[in-house]
Amino acid sequence: MSNEALGPMERLLAERACERLIVEFVRRLDLGDPSSVADLFTPDGVWEWPYCERRVAGREALRDYFGSRPRDWLSRRMSTNILVTVASPVAATATSYFATYRVDGYTEGMVPPRLPANVGHYEDTFRKVEDAWLLSHRVTHLPFGGETARLGEGTARAGGKAAPLGRPAQS
Repeated sequence: MSNEALGPMERLLAERACERLIVEFVRRLDLGDPSSVADLFTPDGVWEWPYCERRVAGREALRDYFGSRPRDWLSRRMSTNILVTVASPVAATATSYFATYRVDGYTEGMVPPRLPANVGHYEDTFRKVEDAWLLSHRVTHLPFGGETARLGEGTARAGGKAAPLGRPAQS
């Protein structure tokens, strides 16, 4: 690992690249192809969640893990308070906060608002490989969490249809 000093522009570009990885991670899980999240990690990358002793190591294992998520999960993650610390031209760390809104059993339409299923933070380690910044290790800390709601017949939307924007569903 190099100990060269970074100029202000190089530091800014490194911070922005790492911030973008954090945002791209949640975008791919919610709106993209979840298995492609693995491409944001180094080949030996690790994602772990100490709360339930879950640890997934290696890009292919990550691809299998994220790609196995059921298609009926509807989620939106809010990511904020991203603080990146660049240690060298090839190494950085970050802490960021997240809130996950999620239901299982989703088929279509708008779901009435609810509280987040999880609120926590990530601790990330990044490594620059060739010209790209990648996640090398992500730890998920989850101090607020609970059961994910499962939508049942007729419970997700009034009459199986979403309410128009700005108006609540009729019960």
